[in-house]
Amino acid sequence: MTMNTLKILAVDDEPGMLSGIERSLVNYTLRLPAPAGEVNFRVRTAATGREAVAAITAEPPDILLLDYKLPDITGLEVLRRTAEAAGEMLTVIITAYASIETAIAATREGAYDFLTKPFTPADLKHAVRKAAGSILLARRAKALEAEKKRVRFEFIRVLGHELKAPLNAVSGALFILRDRTLGGDLDQYGEVVSRSLARIGQMKKLISDLLEMTRLESGKKERTLEDVDLAAAAREAIELSAWEAERLGITLRLDGPEKLVVRADRGEIAMIYNNLVSNAVKYNRPDGRVEISLARRGPRVSIAVSDTGIGIPPEGIEKLFGEFVRLKDKRTKDVLGSGLGLSILKRLVELYDGRIEVESEPGRGSTFTVHLSAGEE
Repeated sequence: MTMNTLKILAVDDEPGMLSGIERSLVNYTLRLPAPAGEVNFRVRTAATGREAVAAITAEPPDILLLDYKLPDITGLEVLRRTAEAAGEMLTVIITAYASIETAIAATREGAYDFLTKPFTPADLKHAVRKAAGSILLARRAKALEAEKKRVRFEFIRVLGHELKAPLNAVSGALFILRDRTLGGDLDQYGEVVSRSLARIGQMKKLISDLLEMTRLESGKKERTLEDVDLAAAAREAIELSAWEAERLGITLRLDGPEKLVVRADRGEIAMIYNNLVSNAVKYNRPDGRVEISLARRGPRVSIAVSDTGIGIPPEGIEKLFGEFVRLKDKRTKDVLGSGLGLSILKRLVELYDGRIEVESEPGRGSTFTVHLSAGEE
């Protein structure tokens, strides 16, 4: 559990009051809900307003326990003189003169809370707990905002990189066509056009995957739950990959019941299948095999897709479901993809209270097993 240490400056002209505050807080540990964790405190003291100003200027505390009436300057004057140095400091005004006027004046100077004399250790700890929770919540929000900016920057950087290569390839092909680099025989340009179309298809797939990812993450993806036959959906996925599999000499096989009905969104099931089967074909070896197995175990179903492909090293499995992740391998350099497919797959599976298991051996192949809730029977 995370341990946070917050700095407290207690300012009061009564030595007994300062001593009591120190004793109450020096060994006090808060246990706040995750992700805040545990909080303890480092307490300093000051007996006058000017001492407080010097202490705040030198090292602003996280929490200022400030007596309203001090022998030299008032607590409000302390706040005025330290406004620029205070940073994110929260101030709890300690006063025996609780009134509406006092509260309004202190709030205008940035006071967070009030503690009325005389107070008990429990009163003090309650006020400190509120302030500590507010501080850590604000820090968490700030950290999340910084992470959001970092992720946005990384997203744009990776997107630019992913689009740059196919755009350059298509641009180069267009120059070849424009300048008739291969001569006047149109048949010579067939391969150039085919490569360009493949690159354009890669960009369209990337844009489609990005839109799907956005819909999933925003919670705005429209879903229609109905009875879906997983066996029929598997046969449709096999049919979609049949041409590419035949071109590579790969055998596609389905093993399981003739019919297996679950409550699901038909489009989501199709995406899960197409992702698993197309990857099993793309990353296979020539004359390899892809086997799809279906099974039902109580309220859950499993879809296992095995291939005889290049396999994945153990360190690669850990990164597999991240966004824009494509494992670098000389055998995969010509395989087109957005790097988002498995990340989308993971999010789709989670919609069904599911999980994905991966077993793989480099050079021997991989098995991806998706476990889903079958929904109402």
